[in-house]
Amino acid sequence: EGAKQAIEMFAGDTYVGLDARSLDPAEMDWADRHFRILSGLYGLLRPRDVIEPHRLEMGTRLATRRGKSLYDFWGDRIARALRAEAEALGTGVLLNCASTEYFTAADRPALGLRVVTPRFLEDHPDGPRVMSLWAKRARGAMARFAIQNRIVDPDDLKGFQSGGYRYQPEMSGPD
Repeated sequence: EGAKQAIEMFAGDTYVGLDARSLDPAEMDWADRHFRILSGLYGLLRPRDVIEPHRLEMGTRLATRRGKSLYDFWGDRIARALRAEAEALGTGVLLNCASTEYFTAADRPALGLRVVTPRFLEDHPDGPRVMSLWAKRARGAMARFAIQNRIVDPDDLKGFQSGGYRYQPEMSGPD
């Protein structure tokens, strides 16, 4: 009864930055082929997958026959699914805009892909630091940038500018 497309179901700060409701149909088509949502309950979702409303954080301790947490439950299945999708798209690179909590569910050895993970830092008197709320929104904005610009080459992410964030070569590595 309350089922909706996955992209409409999530409303956290990352999804505020993504602002998926304003993507045009062609952008949503591209997102459905290239963008994935990690879910504690469903695992890996396409934006248009229809799901039931739920609240289950990936970091939740939940005993199952596979272990004591959702990380144990998912094991390497999320990573293998991401790798299979990357192979189908002909790429060896994954842009990770997920939180550490969620991306931990993608077993890195099983993933077998180059992972590009942006870090969004704020100027602070004690040195650059992550400000959680703004970093979450910026991760969503970067996902939106990748969708709208059909980015498949990680170097093209260097053109991202939103919310006062921009690429800083002196503070960045290749990933």
